[in-house]
Amino acid sequence: MKPIFFALLAVIVCSPVFADIQAPPASDYGATRKLGRGLGNIAFGLTEIPFQMSVINDLEGNSAAFSYGLVRGVGRVFARLGFGIYEVALFPFPTHNGSYYPPYRSDIPWINSGYSEFPPELGFETRYDYSRLSSNL
Repeated sequence: MKPIFFALLAVIVCSPVFADIQAPPASDYGATRKLGRGLGNIAFGLTEIPFQMSVINDLEGNSAAFSYGLVRGVGRVFARLGFGIYEVALFPFPTHNGSYYPPYRSDIPWINSGYSEFPPELGFETRYDYSRLSSNL
């Protein structure tokens, strides 16, 4: 009886050692994040126009900023609006490859053609590097 008791006690005591205490990789991307991302894309998608004009101005100059930058910004506004409506309408369901990840191509590997998860921030103070160029002044 004692060996069975000690074996059972050892299993009970040692079982937490094998427990996985880490969150799964996709745990940050849930239905609430998808809803927030969709609402952010709808509400703040218009910030793409001045942001794209600023990016094109830095890369190609004023003429390109007020022509190509404006057209690119307007196109991205409509894309963000479409993605936002899609994500708000379907936020409870994992629609993108069985997950809640954004349905659009990320801007991390595709620096000039992808989309950041949330619309760009305008202004002088921000916590994210993708919304403005940092200078060492």
